[in-house]
Amino acid sequence: MTFEIEKYQIELIDESDFNPDSNNNLNKYLKNYLTESDFKLPTKIGIKVLENGTEINSVIIGAEGGATGLHKTSQIIESNRILICCCDSVFCLDLPTLNLIWKTKVDLITAFEIFKIENGFIIHGELEITRIDNYGKIIWQNGGTDIFVSQNGNNNFEVQDNFVKAIDWDNRIYKWNLDGVEIK
Repeated sequence: MTFEIEKYQIELIDESDFNPDSNNNLNKYLKNYLTESDFKLPTKIGIKVLENGTEINSVIIGAEGGATGLHKTSQIIESNRILICCCDSVFCLDLPTLNLIWKTKVDLITAFEIFKIENGFIIHGELEITRIDNYGKIIWQNGGTDIFVSQNGNNNFEVQDNFVKAIDWDNRIYKWNLDGVEIK
């Protein structure tokens, strides 16, 4: 995936097969924010910043938990930072340096999507719906009876101006205001 932000091009690369101990990786990265683990990290994401077609910075990120894919709502790119879901965490990186600003574990398993709201973000996780502030501090987290994935995969999560709606595996509907209070 490639994004144009002001004078930069941002490339996001699925690097799930990346081995930090190997010299045979397809891509090399200047920075490494891979979580130390006794287990193989299920998702690793390469991020490159280019200016006028020339790479000026690169980083590889990865965390524990379940696998995360790259798609249109797995990241938010602003003029001065990128926020990206990777496994159980959200990484916030400075643009264009790709220095790690903060990293927050937002779900016990997987963070699927991130949405911008006033004064923060809502994260759609597998087990929890989480609100964080602009600095990565968790404001609230709410779980359900089952995972927040619908069996048919259609419209199981929604963020509006004044509420968040999620549907779990058994088609139960959950709705919260932006303060995390359940709405009936």
